[in-house]
Amino acid sequence: MKLNSNIKIKGAHVLLIPYEKHHVPKYHQWMKSTELQELTASEPLTLEQEFDMQKSWREDEDKCTFIILHREKFEETNEEIASMIGDTNIFIADKEAERGEIEIMIAETWARGQKLGWQAVILMLMYGIQHIGLKIYEAKISLSNNISIQMFKKLGFVEISLSEVFQEVTLERHVTDEWKIWLQKQCEFKIEKYKN
Repeated sequence: MKLNSNIKIKGAHVLLIPYEKHHVPKYHQWMKSTELQELTASEPLTLEQEFDMQKSWREDEDKCTFIILHREKFEETNEEIASMIGDTNIFIADKEAERGEIEIMIAETWARGQKLGWQAVILMLMYGIQHIGLKIYEAKISLSNNISIQMFKKLGFVEISLSEVFQEVTLERHVTDEWKIWLQKQCEFKIEKYKN
């Protein structure tokens, strides 16, 4: 989505930046992991396919993605690639209904268990509400990914369906004024211009 191609979102411990071509090789390395493929219900892609996917996420109006950086590491090193820990996406599932599907992945094992995914997903939820105009969120999560299921339930998502065939659960959350206020209290949220 071109809407987010020139901005970054700052949280207390993470930065969300646009997914650029120079991020693709590291992302491709992550997605060779069978664990991540299973947790994200993804198929392995060739490097060329990964570059095509990055271009699609950048240009298609129904997709919004950010790479998650570890903020402290980036501020120490000023190196995006070394600071990459995962990504977060919104796919506009139904523009008329203002419904978006949200995803989060913390790929770097050293960055897990620090509430960085929690913070990144809240930033993405807030961005989707304020800048894309979403009113309903859904999250489709592998049944084996109990950590993500519990995180989204803590965010107020409720289960609406379970697929034994695809081995995934679909959770949903309607945006309310009270929830927006609650999200804003969870973490710092600041949008700045993104520069390479």
